Amino acid sequence: MFRIPDDIAQTALERSEGFQVEGFVRGEGPESPTLLLVGEAPGEHEAVHGVPFIGRAGDELMKSLASVGLSREDVYMTSSFRSRPYKWGTKKERDGSLTKRKYNRPPTQKEQLAHAPVLDYEVANLKPKLIVTLGNIGLQRLLGKHAKITTLHGQLLTQPVQYLKSLNDTRYSWTDHSYTILPTFHPASIFYRPSLRTDLEEDWLRIGEYIQGLNYNALE
Repeated sequence: MFRIPDDIAQTALERSEGFQVEGFVRGEGPESPTLLLVGEAPGEHEAVHGVPFIGRAGDELMKSLASVGLSREDVYMTSSFRSRPYKWGTKKERDGSLTKRKYNRPPTQKEQLAHAPVLDYEVANLKPKLIVTLGNIGLQRLLGKHAKITTLHGQLLTQPVQYLKSLNDTRYSWTDHSYTILPTFHPASIFYRPSLRTDLEEDWLRIGEYIQGLNYNALE
C-alpha cells in the first residue's frame, strides 16, 4: 500500500492551521493503481473515520468502479484538499428548534495551495494507468481554472499538470511530464442533478474501455 510520508502530511497540516477545516484524510490505495481518483475534499464521515469516499457518494463511486470491473483495492483515492472544509449554519429540528451545525463547503484556492504538496507527491510517485478527476475542483487543481467538467468530461487528455514548485509560491507551475487524465463528474453530483447519471455512466464506460485497451496491449 502507498502511504504519503509523515513529514509531508505534517507540512500540509501546518500550512492549513487557522482555516475553518477539521480532520485529515490520507490517500488510500496501491503503489501502482489502475486509477488515481482525485476528488474535492473529505466530507463529515470521511473526516471522522479518516477514510476517503465513504457514505452516499462513496456508495455511488463503488458502483461506478464495479461497472468497469474494479474495486476500492484497485484504485488510489485522494483529493485536492485533505481536511474537511466546513461552514456554520442552522438546522431546523423536528420540534421547530434551531441548532447550529457544520456544513460541508468546497475548499478555497488558498486551502488547496496549503495542501498542494500532498497531491503533488502522490501524482509524482504513484504509477497509475489513468488519472480520473471527480468534479470541477479536482479537475481545476490539476489542469487550471479554465478547465470545466461540463465540456471536458469523458475526454481522454494527455498533458502536464499543475504542481507547487516551492512552498513559498502562490501560483502553480506545470510539470515537465505529461499524464493521461479522464475527467468525470463527482459521484455526489447525481444527488443534486439526477440528469447527470447518463453522462456519468457513459464516462465510466470510456474509462473501462481505456483500461481494457491497456490490458489488451500489455498481453500482446
